[in-house]
Amino acid sequence: MASVQPRLPERVATARSLARGCWSAFLDYETPKVIVVRNRRLGVVYRAVQLLILLYFVWYVFIVQKSYQDSETGPESSIITKVKGITVSEHKVWDVEEYVKPPEGGSVFSIITRIEVTPSQTLGTCPESMKIHNSTCHSDDDCVAGELDMLGSGLRTGRCVPYYHGDSKTCEVSAWCPVEDGSSVRYFLGKMAPNFTILIKNSIHYPKFKFSKGNIASQKNDYLKHCTFDQDSDPYCPIFRLGFIVEQAGENFTELAHKGGVIGVIINWDCDLDLSESECNPKYSFRRLDPKHAAASSGYNFRFAKYYKINGTTTTRTLIKAYGIRIDVIVHGQAGKFSLIPTIINLATALTSIGVGSFLCDWILLTFMNKNKVYSHKKFDKMVDTFNQHIRERLPVPEPSQQDFLPTNPKGLAQL
Repeated sequence: MASVQPRLPERVATARSLARGCWSAFLDYETPKVIVVRNRRLGVVYRAVQLLILLYFVWYVFIVQKSYQDSETGPESSIITKVKGITVSEHKVWDVEEYVKPPEGGSVFSIITRIEVTPSQTLGTCPESMKIHNSTCHSDDDCVAGELDMLGSGLRTGRCVPYYHGDSKTCEVSAWCPVEDGSSVRYFLGKMAPNFTILIKNSIHYPKFKFSKGNIASQKNDYLKHCTFDQDSDPYCPIFRLGFIVEQAGENFTELAHKGGVIGVIINWDCDLDLSESECNPKYSFRRLDPKHAAASSGYNFRFAKYYKINGTTTTRTLIKAYGIRIDVIVHGQAGKFSLIPTIINLATALTSIGVGSFLCDWILLTFMNKNKVYSHKKFDKMVDTFNQHIRERLPVPEPSQQDFLPTNPKGLAQL
């Protein structure tokens, strides 16, 4: 006799058949249902949305933003500066070595335009400045010996002494004497400062594209001796007059020289490397960086001292409080070059975004149109029934079991 194949349990057979049906459905290709709605107003909305999306990608994304390019921001940059010129004050001529700080010629430097000099300071005891809080006194009881004010000039000795001028008294301090406002002399250096020339030598490098360029044209050796910057006629002569920089920043030179301030020289290197190298040119702009209308600590100043010895023994210094124009050279930019990957990505995004018009019109049809129910029936009809039918076609038909053939007639049961 032939061996009887053991029958799988009903649940296992059903699960296997369902799995085969799902796998078959996974490999099916589905296409959306297309319904033509003849409505002129809706058609105008649909085409208008498509046109706006198309214009956005063509004009803004591809033309303005140049999204078809691979880009790099923040170029590697080096800056070398040099100031030239002389100026005069009362009984003295000032040259570059005295009014430019620091002298190294970096991207940040200061041109001194006004100074307050306190000469011949030596270590000793003297009256404290009246500008210091609680420095005035009437007797020694008002001064605490050993007290140190962090904003003051030195350590208090406990004595109340007459001030440098007038009838006032202040607490005596052990410090560099006389203190700053006791015998300071003022000098204005800004008389000829507008004619100072500043050389700003800048070179940039975009490592991603292996592109380098500088802001000085390849000219003869004496080219920089006779040129002055002009954005239209001579953009590759990086020699600027200080008065020109202040004027371009919209500031009054006399006021700025008196109180001091910070001017930014911004060099922008925006380069389209799909074009020739000559099209990549530096663009200069100038603006004031510090808040000139601030009530507290407006302007710009700093202090420094020059030390020397008298008779080879006594250490003496000259304290200088300098007001000036600080120049900050700031370099930024962006380079771009055609690349296939961003082009494909943005084209795919554009084509996908055009489908927003269909989504918007479907929403209008299903929400606001008079025949929205008819459209909904046409678009979504029999979706659930079709799915159930698809599942039923893949489910196994259960074979009749032995119990199905048992007679239900009570007589039949009796005969068995």
